[in-house]
Amino acid sequence: MKIAISGTYSTGKTTLTEALAIATQVPRTQARTMREILPDAVPGKTLEQCNQAELLNLGLSRLSERVVNEERCGDQFFSDGSCLHEWVYGAARLETGINPNDSDLVLAMKRLIGKPYLSTHRGYIDAFGSVAKRHAKKTYSKFVHLPIEFDLVEDGHRPVSENFRKLSNDLLLSTVKELNIPYITVGGDLRSRLITIAEHFELPLYVEPDEAIEKAVIKVKAEAIEIENHRLSVLATQQA
Repeated sequence: MKIAISGTYSTGKTTLTEALAIATQVPRTQARTMREILPDAVPGKTLEQCNQAELLNLGLSRLSERVVNEERCGDQFFSDGSCLHEWVYGAARLETGINPNDSDLVLAMKRLIGKPYLSTHRGYIDAFGSVAKRHAKKTYSKFVHLPIEFDLVEDGHRPVSENFRKLSNDLLLSTVKELNIPYITVGGDLRSRLITIAEHFELPLYVEPDEAIEKAVIKVKAEAIEIENHRLSVLATQQA
C-alpha cells in the first residue's frame, strides 16, 4: 500500500500525512521543499530569481530525493505529495511564468524575451514528465487528492498565485486519470479527512484523530521554524 496524498500548494498535505502517520503507524515519506534544497542547488538566489534551468535543477533534485526516501519506506507509506508534483510545478510555470505573481505586463515582457527558448524548455519539461509518470505508474497503488479548499498561505518564500494553484491542481488530477491510477478525492477539515482515509483503506487507528492532529500541527510548525532558521543561517554564511 503506497499512497500518495496529492494536492497543490496550501491544501494541507504535510499536516495530514503527518497526522495519518501518527494515527495509523503507517510510515510517512516526503522530499525536502525547494527552499530547503535551494541553498545547495542554487546558492545565493531566491525561488523568484531562479531561471528555467535552475528550477529544473531543483525539481530533479527533489525527484531523486523523493524516490530514495520512498524506497527506504518499503511496501507501505503515505507520501506527502508525489513524484508528479515536481514535474507539474515546472509545467505550470511554463504557463504562468517563473514568478506567477508577476503583473500581466511583466509576464508578457518575460514571455517575449524567452520565446526563442520556449520550445527547448518545453522539451526538457516534457522529458521530465515522462520520467515522473513512469515512476508514479509503477510505484503508487492509489492517490488521495485534496481539493483546493483552504486559503493560500503566503509565507514569502513560494512564488505562487491562485491561477498557478488552479492550473497545477487540474494538471495533477488529469495526469492521475491519464495514468489510470486509482484515486479518491477527500475534502473537509483535517479530522474528517483523516478518518475518511483511514476508513477507506481499512487502517486501524492507534492514536485518536484529535491527538494525532494536535501532535502533527506542533511538529509541522516546529519543522517550518527549523527550516527558516537554517535558511537564514546559510544565507548569512554565503553573504559573509
